[in-house]
Amino acid sequence: MQDYLKRKLRDVLDAFDDDVPDDFEPELETPANPEHGDLSTNTAMRLPPHLKRPPREIASDLVGRLRERLDPERIRAVEVAGPGFVNFRFADDYLWNGLSQILAADDYGRTKAHSGQRALVEYVSANPTGPLTVGHGRNAVLGDTLANLLEWTGYEVEREYYFNDAGRQMRILAQSVRARYEAFADPDAPTRPIEEDGNIEEVPASFPEEGYRGQYIIDIARDLYDDDPDLLDADDLAPFRDAAEEAIFTEIEDTLNRLGIEMDRYFNERDLYDEGRVEAVLERLREVGVTYERDGATWLRTTDFGKDKDTVLVKSNGEPTYRLPDIAYHDDKFARGYDRIVDVFGADHVATYPDVLSALDVLGYDTDERVSVLVYQFVSLVRGGEPVTMSTRAANYTTLNELMDEVPSDVVRFFFLMRSPNTHLDFDLELARERNEKNPVFYLQYAHARISSILDKAEEVGFDYNAEPELERLTHDAEKALIKELLKLPDEIAGAADMMAPHHLADYLRDVATAFTAFYGDCHIIGEERPLAVARMHLALAARTVLANGLAVLGINAPESM
Repeated sequence: MQDYLKRKLRDVLDAFDDDVPDDFEPELETPANPEHGDLSTNTAMRLPPHLKRPPREIASDLVGRLRERLDPERIRAVEVAGPGFVNFRFADDYLWNGLSQILAADDYGRTKAHSGQRALVEYVSANPTGPLTVGHGRNAVLGDTLANLLEWTGYEVEREYYFNDAGRQMRILAQSVRARYEAFADPDAPTRPIEEDGNIEEVPASFPEEGYRGQYIIDIARDLYDDDPDLLDADDLAPFRDAAEEAIFTEIEDTLNRLGIEMDRYFNERDLYDEGRVEAVLERLREVGVTYERDGATWLRTTDFGKDKDTVLVKSNGEPTYRLPDIAYHDDKFARGYDRIVDVFGADHVATYPDVLSALDVLGYDTDERVSVLVYQFVSLVRGGEPVTMSTRAANYTTLNELMDEVPSDVVRFFFLMRSPNTHLDFDLELARERNEKNPVFYLQYAHARISSILDKAEEVGFDYNAEPELERLTHDAEKALIKELLKLPDEIAGAADMMAPHHLADYLRDVATAFTAFYGDCHIIGEERPLAVARMHLALAARTVLANGLAVLGINAPESM
């Protein structure tokens, strides 16, 4: 309906003699008070600077012209309200026809707006230096749900995990494993104390500064020693690095599988160097004049892009900073021909990713149209309002696996999604463990299961799903209110995809569950005359479809019973 009304509004604006900008986009929203209509636009209140007329006068003009154009089987009334709002009220035929469409389509909510277009969503992208943490979990769930949203709007989506298994981090990881391996080879080898956060731990004397101290390092070293106790003869870190990378990536993939996440591709940063893409993109940046040499280093002129300081691309020792391979990586993404490129980053990237986009802009890429960046805030685990750390396997963080050992994966996914990504998330462990309607994901899953139970009971007493429903019998206010909520699903999915805001879909599904509860409280199914009962049964079936499809987009199960 929103697309339909926006087209009609634009048709009216195009017919105005006055100068309405071609890029003016009408906006629609659902009024907070149902008495104000089903949809409302503030178009008339945004046009006075262009039309030089008062908002209510413009609104009256809009309403007069719209009444000539609107299909009465879709819109039964359009009216001016307040200082210049234009409110629309749906026709009953629109509600009943829309309900028929829901009943006819198992994948209701899926649209083809971006059919034929390709999207790449890059998320997680943690280097294989340790288990996925709770912070990685929010990244993973947001990225996976965005990929689902894009698929439901017609994109052909690829999910990609970018990582670096070379460089300083991996060298320290290999040294950490080797030091633990040496302790197994020689239990009497000297140790030294390390203190962190008031805790003192004895580590092998060869343990590197800033080494990785989690229990997982000891486990990897033990397994490697059991397999081959003779690796200390050569001063080679490769066996230790390879063993750590394999073990950690196995755990990362297992963790993602627990969340229902499967990647299409793992992209190794080393390939960018091996294929010469890093050096090639650096040379192109030099050619367009946005780099210079100073103190033996190569600098990017980020002051040209509005920053206070320029940024090092290649250090004086010849080692690139991470911005350079990131630019080369995105250059590769563009070369692969995606129509939309989505990056999911933590808040620690907020000051750095604009450098990459600016560099891509000067290389000739249209990042405004083709690149979308979602930056999310971090996660704190709380219990009883107090911060908690549950870690038993890592030195100073909680792993995502540990969280899922305490809280079901469906709940983990929903809790990561139910707040705006740009707000800090306090993950309430007590609420997450609740098995009642206080828990928001339980509330949705219970609504779906409850509808399934109602429909099963209706079948037991003789109602037939295949019976043709007389939907025009659905005239009760609660019935209409529920239908209106159900019909929003395609717009909600499209809007959440466009704005990269999965929490909007989560909020919407709560509204659907609430509307169903109100309907079921006011409108009985079993016990009513058969035609009305059959119509209401099909309305319940449509509500189940919408809840199931919405939960599927969020990557959450829709149980038949609970």
